[in-house]
Amino acid sequence: MKVLDTKLQDVKIIEMDVFGDHRGFFTESYTKEKFLENGIDINFIQDNHSLSVEPGVLRGMHFQTPEKAQTKLIRATTGVIYDVIVDIREDSPTYGQWEGYVLSEFNHRQLLVPKGFAHAFVTLTPNCNVQYKVDEYYSKEHDGGIAFDDPTLNIQWPMPMDKLVLSEKDTKHPTLAEFDNPFVYGEI
Repeated sequence: MKVLDTKLQDVKIIEMDVFGDHRGFFTESYTKEKFLENGIDINFIQDNHSLSVEPGVLRGMHFQTPEKAQTKLIRATTGVIYDVIVDIREDSPTYGQWEGYVLSEFNHRQLLVPKGFAHAFVTLTPNCNVQYKVDEYYSKEHDGGIAFDDPTLNIQWPMPMDKLVLSEKDTKHPTLAEFDNPFVYGEI
């Protein structure tokens, strides 16, 4: 197992060992002991799974506010996604910065997203299955989001905006500046 730092404060790329042969491959997608050995001590309590049938499906930018904020461990089990996160923790050294990562069934990479980050992904291939672990249960009253097309963030999505497929909910999130932000670095 390899744990790679990213340019965003506290965000990690996880590369598990993958053993392949003529039949396919085997990997342990999560082993608590190995995560602990690498300094990652998170009590994941729920697994989520989404299927996006067509390329261009964008889900996000989502988060849950404190007291129900979530750490996420995300992976694409089929297909290829472009996963984007934005640090929305005020006073963070990387506040307001975003970064995108390709997660796929081919690279087996996982993205560890701490509490206080907005998260989204867009599908680059058909039939993308995305699975992720969280350390807090879903709470409708804490469900939040920011605009995927916030001009101050200037996220560079890998396809034209008119090709994106969004839920109605995801077209109505406020910009980061408009959001009444409860996230403060070091207090989550």
